[in-house]
Amino acid sequence: MTSHWDDDAPKPHPKESEAYKLASQDIDFLATDDLRPIRLQLELLKPELNLRREDIRSTIPVFGSARILPPDVAAKNLEALEAANPPAAPADIARARKQLTYAHYYGEAQAFSRLVAEHLQNGDGQHFVIVTGGGPGIMEAANRGAHQAGARSIGLNITLPHEQAPNPYTSPELCFQFRYFAIRKMHFLLRAKALVAFPGGYGTLDELFEVLTLIQTEKIAPMPVVLIGREFWQRAVDFDFLVEEGTLDNESASLFQVVDTADEAVSIIAEFHQEHTE
Repeated sequence: MTSHWDDDAPKPHPKESEAYKLASQDIDFLATDDLRPIRLQLELLKPELNLRREDIRSTIPVFGSARILPPDVAAKNLEALEAANPPAAPADIARARKQLTYAHYYGEAQAFSRLVAEHLQNGDGQHFVIVTGGGPGIMEAANRGAHQAGARSIGLNITLPHEQAPNPYTSPELCFQFRYFAIRKMHFLLRAKALVAFPGGYGTLDELFEVLTLIQTEKIAPMPVVLIGREFWQRAVDFDFLVEEGTLDNESASLFQVVDTADEAVSIIAEFHQEHTE
């Protein structure tokens, strides 16, 4: 016999409603503006707890353009354009030649991570671990150099309108994805013992000036900040002009060093930490 309650029961069943979902399993609820503080906390906690579990004690962030190509890829692109029939546009050929010139820095970023693994990490996998934004270009090169040296490296990817997949050289257990730039920046610096910046655009400049400001204002402890690519950096930012105009003092202008090679960068970092250890 059918109960009279059956005729009154709502359709669909209450268990199938959005309201009935556990709050922790309700993705739409977690994505609301009111839950932003919780999302920020989660983005801080998840990588932090994972890094603790993996016993990562110190890092070296490496920044640089995502647009810099591996030398072999840049060479093939230029060769194809120069051999194209009908001929490629002169502007495209000029751009490809520039990309081939800058591919040199891809090799230097690889070399830097290899040298760090060989001379600073001492095989423990806990100290001076390379950390990048996890994407292509210089980021890929730095993760790749660590991988080739048998060392682990970290990738801190960010969600973007044009989705960027993590490069394949990042250690899978150390590959994270962020929604918020602010929390990602915190993770770049929480364990940082040095920072290296290769030629890059807005993102590289943003990270560079962030750490210089934090060191200048004593929000973080001093660390080696090394810019690789003297010709690029001398044109990209005229620090001497800032000093001449009085917007930057000489002490603040000495918070970083500019070099041309990975060997020089590693030597600066090693010397700094040897002095501070002593």
